Amino acid sequence: MEPAKNNTHQSWAEYGLYEYLLVVNPDAAVQDKVLAQKQEFYDEYREKTAIKSGPHIIVASFLAREAMEDTLIRWIQRICDQHHPFLVTLNNYSGFPPHTIYLRVQDPMPFMHLAQKLKAVDDLVRSSSCPPVRLMAKPHLSIAPRLPEPIYTKAMFNYSQKTFHESFMVNDLRLLRRAHQFDNCKMINVFPFAPGSQPWSEVA
Repeated sequence: MEPAKNNTHQSWAEYGLYEYLLVVNPDAAVQDKVLAQKQEFYDEYREKTAIKSGPHIIVASFLAREAMEDTLIRWIQRICDQHHPFLVTLNNYSGFPPHTIYLRVQDPMPFMHLAQKLKAVDDLVRSSSCPPVRLMAKPHLSIAPRLPEPIYTKAMFNYSQKTFHESFMVNDLRLLRRAHQFDNCKMINVFPFAPGSQPWSEVA
């Protein structure tokens, strides 16, 4: 599965495309703690991307036409019907130089397993003349993306000395849509994982 090309929001609109994000969200307690970290970053560095970006982990992203949504929803739900809930542990901070501070996902294996199942979605969007699905090679939860390099350098020095450790169960996958990279995401659908299944650590 290949990375999607870097498309600007002008090119998306030109071809009648939206960006879709498949994400997992922390539970309410962990989400509140993540939001507090994002607010703290904004208070310290005054970078709005910290409070504008959602408290979620992106599993995959792709460009598609709105008319494809019903089919996409059916295909993604079939995948999620066969997937088990799993535990995610967020363990301290790291960065993607020179622009993003994030919380590390301690064990990426459940995300890799889910990504393999999402190849069917990649086949669907490619068959509709859309760019390939982009899977996150390194799942993470962004605290502050798209930072100016001087801010990133200063913040990374500070955050490399901070600690954060929280865990939560992932029970569903969520589909978001936005018109361009700086647009607010709209929730399109929630896909519950198989009901009554055991946590990942017990069924893997």
